[in-house]
Amino acid sequence: MLDIAAICLVVTALFSYVNFRFVRLPTTIGVMVIAMVFSLALVALSAAGLDYGLLAREEDFLRTLDFSEVLMQGMLSFLLFAGALHVDLSALRKYRYTVAGLALVGTTLSTLLIGLGMWWVLPWVGLPVPLLYCLLFGALISPTDPIAVMGILKSAGAPKSLELVISGESLFNDGVGVVLFSLLLGVLASGGLPTAAQGASLLAQEAGGGIVLGLVLGWVTVWLLKTIDQYQIEVMLTLASVVGGYALASHLHVSGPLAMVVAGLMVGNGGRARAMSDTTRRYVDMFWELIDEILNAVLFVLIGMEVLLISFSVPLLLAGASAVVVALVARWLTVGLPVHAGARWLNLPQGSERVLVWGGLRGGISVALALSLPAGPERNVVLTLTYCVVVFSILVQGLSIGRVVRLAIRGDADKGGAH
Repeated sequence: MLDIAAICLVVTALFSYVNFRFVRLPTTIGVMVIAMVFSLALVALSAAGLDYGLLAREEDFLRTLDFSEVLMQGMLSFLLFAGALHVDLSALRKYRYTVAGLALVGTTLSTLLIGLGMWWVLPWVGLPVPLLYCLLFGALISPTDPIAVMGILKSAGAPKSLELVISGESLFNDGVGVVLFSLLLGVLASGGLPTAAQGASLLAQEAGGGIVLGLVLGWVTVWLLKTIDQYQIEVMLTLASVVGGYALASHLHVSGPLAMVVAGLMVGNGGRARAMSDTTRRYVDMFWELIDEILNAVLFVLIGMEVLLISFSVPLLLAGASAVVVALVARWLTVGLPVHAGARWLNLPQGSERVLVWGGLRGGISVALALSLPAGPERNVVLTLTYCVVVFSILVQGLSIGRVVRLAIRGDADKGGAH
């Protein structure tokens, strides 16, 4: 484990340095691009007999590293808590129904649309996949990744209201997507469909239990923070809340991601305002910002390196391109159209639907869920589809979201369309 952590941190630090000095892309995108280029360069050198065994070593490292376990049981709790910590809950409350609708209804409908769409498309490229696997793909690719979204939004220049809705949706639809994926994976394992009552009960336990646990964790942490004024201990208390709370969620079989989001919102709002001195607030912010930056960079390096484990062929590449189109169409139907129809009622600027659709980035969570599927040809197809959508969303959508914001929001404002 120490060797794996050392390799991840050393490689990430070097790639971050190269990106900052020479490439100058946003950190998460830059390190992912460099990792992909490095990995593909090793493939080319290996074909020429000049890689000196480096390709085999990198492949062995990636197979030794359980990406799904590292992200879902390691990084995710820290990243979600850090992201939620800086969301202004009083400002988000104004958009609570919008965020709830997009996260719950939008994610569920998107899962169905993408699953049915790919079930119809894949036979056309010679890769028929059972409907259940297509729905699993829909569940893991529908949620926008809060880790990717919030990292890119920092430099996109979106209006504050729109940034709140996008970040709020991405924080909560991640938990919804994981719950839907777990339900479908249970169906795959059992070989039978649960009754409506069983499905509702499991959903209530996972999602409802995660929210309740997050409320309890947040309340206890804020209460403890109120009783002392010692920033070293208070930082440690927030760290213990995340590590211990996520482990407890796993033992209680409730949604750890939702618990971390709720706890982060409570500590970041009530805790920051009423339970921390200025000194503590500064150190807590610096600590979690640093954790967020480091783990984000490590995560995107690993995503770039995972290209070596993805199967590629002409049919798979065609299927991947189709998946990108299907995912964008589903996002437009479940998010773009409702927001476009109710933009004025939702108190969002004109053009918001374009930013919400194009800003719906996918990231490491989708890859981790795809890697958690049972081994088999269907898993290979789903993994390749997932990787294609993730890479497209980060490289193409992530690099162009700033331009989309300028054209969609500021362009409409110049025409008198904003309000």
